[in-house]
Amino acid sequence: MKTCITCGMPLENAEDIGMETAEGAVCVHDSENGAIKEPEQIFEGGVQWYMHAVADCSRELAARLTTKNMNSLPYWQKHPATCLGGPEATDDEYQVAMAKL
Repeated sequence: MKTCITCGMPLENAEDIGMETAEGAVCVHDSENGAIKEPEQIFEGGVQWYMHAVADCSRELAARLTTKNMNSLPYWQKHPATCLGGPEATDDEYQVAMAKL
């Protein structure tokens, strides 16, 4: 299954894909008008998602989870973003959060 190159979202249906790039598919949440959204917008979307999807997830933890997730993706390794320079969740924190989904 394809995943979004900018956030890792599973792209299960054609409607999930906002655009295709030479590097891969981008989800509808991370693209707009045929372009990839700014890293800060994608980061904030990830923070909001974790805060709502993971039980008892604070904004601070959601930001660290998002940072860890985005920094693990090849897209952000090739296209570094200032907003991803903050602290990351530990592997244990990430696994606990994923288990709560």
